[in-house]
Amino acid sequence: MGNPPSAEARVLVVGDANPDLVLRGDVVPRFGQVEQVLETADLVIGGSAAITAHGLARLGRPVSLVAAVGADVLGATQRDLLSTAGVDTGRLIERAEAPTGVTVVLSRGGDRAILTFPGAIPTLTADEISAAIAAVADLRHVHVASLYLHPALIDALAPVLAEVRATGRTVSLDTNDDPSGKWGGVAELLPSVDVLLPNAREAIALAGARDGADAGAAVDAARKLAGRGPIVVVKLGAEGAVAVEPDGTIITAPGIAAQVVDTTGAGDTFDAAFLDSWLDGADLASCLSRAVLAGARAVGAAGGTAGQPTASELDASITTERSK
Repeated sequence: MGNPPSAEARVLVVGDANPDLVLRGDVVPRFGQVEQVLETADLVIGGSAAITAHGLARLGRPVSLVAAVGADVLGATQRDLLSTAGVDTGRLIERAEAPTGVTVVLSRGGDRAILTFPGAIPTLTADEISAAIAAVADLRHVHVASLYLHPALIDALAPVLAEVRATGRTVSLDTNDDPSGKWGGVAELLPSVDVLLPNAREAIALAGARDGADAGAAVDAARKLAGRGPIVVVKLGAEGAVAVEPDGTIITAPGIAAQVVDTTGAGDTFDAAFLDSWLDGADLASCLSRAVLAGARAVGAAGGTAGQPTASELDASITTERSK
């Protein structure tokens, strides 16, 4: 599954675009009409797909986003923020009948609780994705995010992704969490996926287990998933990352020390940096190292996009890390 270098390869990101309200401080709710005073509250770009698209744009990668938003202030704000960052939002679909989804993130540094109102998110259809693919003339790669927030797509995406591959383009998938806990439908997609990008817990669940999140179990899960076709890249948080190729080859990248402010969007920033390097034809070890470093930078700021690096910032950080 080699991928030829292409500095101008455009990515279409498919999934969700909804604001994140990131709350930090005394965020554990206490009912009984108890009022709690917080340290910070940030309303920022949210949704795994939107954060990934923003991260790609920060790195200079041409990127378009297809997602469903409401015909409301929150949807308009998302569109404006993403457009300002360089994301092509011409494929964003506005729903008059549904509000923009919204997520409240209760952040405690290295951990967080995520409360999501889906709103328009799950109304995105396979036909709309196919239309976006056809409309983006210079498209080279399709990245699907937040699969399980789109229940109707789980069984409808396989032929869409197969057609993408049949036309010589590549595909990546980050399912993110499954709120239903079922973790189904991915086996049918994997033959048309070049890169699967779960975290440790997600990899284990996608491979058929339901408990555990340690690195050893994640590598075993990645081997099983890679056997179905894709390169499986597992995000291990502070421990770094590991990639398992379809032939069983394992490549690792160590974690990088970081001062954690908020982990929101760190995995999506990782995805953006990995895919940007991979689309440039870099070897997997380099892709992993850049992605780990990008994720480490992302956790240093509140929200999913404030800490995302530019290409020059990422290169400078890599030089610094190598000199240590």
